[in-house]
Amino acid sequence: MFTVEQIEQAHQKVKSGADFPKYIQEIKLLGVTGFETWVKDSHTEYLGANNYQTQSNPQYHELSIAEKSDKAKFIGLLKMHQRGETNYYTFCTHCAETGIEKWIVDLEELTCTYFDKAGNEILVEQIPQ
Repeated sequence: MFTVEQIEQAHQKVKSGADFPKYIQEIKLLGVTGFETWVKDSHTEYLGANNYQTQSNPQYHELSIAEKSDKAKFIGLLKMHQRGETNYYTFCTHCAETGIEKWIVDLEELTCTYFDKAGNEILVEQIPQ
């Protein structure tokens, strides 16, 4: 089964949101079926076949997540990131500022769903192949 180290090696190739689809395909080949990333420190819980789970360590000091989400602002900042205009950490700070607590990626459905602190679904996106 896959390891966090293998996933982190794939993630090192990601410079911006423009690289995300290729990263998704690479970790899918490793056997990852989904993952949940927490914006506060970017620790991620990875899922695989047969209930396999592993988790990464926090990637930075904790960010404060805004209590109220701002969907319109978040979507604008997400689009900037997807165009390659921001790096991963900047994207995470933008998520925190706009009230995004986490995202869940489903590699079978190829979706990325963003949630606020109350657990409300803010945005569901199809991941390009």
